[in-house]
Amino acid sequence: MFTFDFNVFAASMACATAGSSGDRGTAASSSVSSSSEAKLRADMRKLWEDHVTYTGLFAVAAIDGGVDANNIAERLLRNQDDIGNAIKTYYGDAAGNKLGSLLRDHILIAAELVKAAKAGDSAAQDAANKKWFKNADDIAAFLSSANPNWPQKTLQDMLHGHLQMVTEQVVALLKHDTPSLIAAYDKNSEHMMMLADALTSGIAKQFPDKFRG
Repeated sequence: MFTFDFNVFAASMACATAGSSGDRGTAASSSVSSSSEAKLRADMRKLWEDHVTYTGLFAVAAIDGGVDANNIAERLLRNQDDIGNAIKTYYGDAAGNKLGSLLRDHILIAAELVKAAKAGDSAAQDAANKKWFKNADDIAAFLSSANPNWPQKTLQDMLHGHLQMVTEQVVALLKHDTPSLIAAYDKNSEHMMMLADALTSGIAKQFPDKFRG
């Protein structure tokens, strides 16, 4: 089983963005060097927190029922478009639409996986899981190609960790193990805030003129 190492991720991203604080002439507060960077960081965190939240709500609805899974799925898919839209200012409409499309696939494959897991169909579950990890690799490759401050292997590991934590939530739901469900959700939320911050830092380093003052 893949296990994400937070320390390795932190070290990798620190190396990738080394020198960014010096480039902007900042001191201890260099991680948020301007109001525009602070806003991007807050916006990015909100988008990825919504990603975690609505993914979790969809899993609950799809497995346990009680609420309309379709309505939650629509909101979750809109979140993927929102994340894509968030990078258009820096990378253009085509890149934003591409990211949104890749993230939509991420969610649609997750839905296949949840359905297979609930039905106990191990063959379908394995097939969906392979597609899911391949999609994560595609997202990592796409982001890395757009920004040299986002190392492909590091992003790949980060996204694989996210999949692992979502899987832990699904397993906990199927077992009716509420404490494990809560623990997996909290771990995933913290994990994705690290990703959100890494994306923000990478953008700020690549486009310093947009974040001065």
